[in-house]
Amino acid sequence: MSQIAINTSQNVNINFNISSIGERFLAFLIDSVIKIAYGIAILYLFFSVFDLGYILNGLDNWSQGAVYSILLFPTVIYPVVLESLMEGQTLGKKVMKIRVVKIDGYQAGFGDYLIRWVFRVIDVSVLIVGFITMIVTKNNQRFGDIAAGTAVISLKNNINISHTILENLQTDYVPTFPQVIGLSDNDMRIIKDNYLKALKIDDRQIITKLSDKIKGILKLEVDPTKMTERQFIGVVIKDYNYYTGKD
Repeated sequence: MSQIAINTSQNVNINFNISSIGERFLAFLIDSVIKIAYGIAILYLFFSVFDLGYILNGLDNWSQGAVYSILLFPTVIYPVVLESLMEGQTLGKKVMKIRVVKIDGYQAGFGDYLIRWVFRVIDVSVLIVGFITMIVTKNNQRFGDIAAGTAVISLKNNINISHTILENLQTDYVPTFPQVIGLSDNDMRIIKDNYLKALKIDDRQIITKLSDKIKGILKLEVDPTKMTERQFIGVVIKDYNYYTGKD
């Protein structure tokens, strides 16, 4: 399985497995079944349960089409809405354990998902085009991915993030920085990976940059005479474990 190295905002390279074309196709099929099921359900409710079919009586073809478009509109925006709410996943992608990520290491946003959605018209309506681009591009990208600067990665073979951020805490441990609850598991994994690599090669510059970055994100002021940068990062990692119950 091919991999992609993504340089995070903390300047840490993390390798991810690229999702296979088969995984993406199965996710697409699952999402399609969900959308079809929704369409059948909403039309059944409209015509049979609530008996609102009379609304279409007397309407011209364009107006009837508009009513159907409104009823089925959620199926159209399903991909961009779900990916925005579920951090790069639709229900199909979640089942297949794959996710959309930015290649530049930044968090993908609504604009990125919107670009992918717009180009879906080309990638899906002319299926062979999307299929060919995924085959010939290095990271199995379709047109939408290329335009948005994204790729779809597989989460199946990755070690659970929580496994990489565990710290042994004493039962009487007292946390210092409650602000750490503002970090995510992925943030903490990046922090710890970066910190351990810097310790291994005694890279003080990286430790300083990492310490400053954490202080900036959490808006912390730490007296350097009472706590060194290394001690500070170590406390942050332990505090996060304490507050999130990862023990």
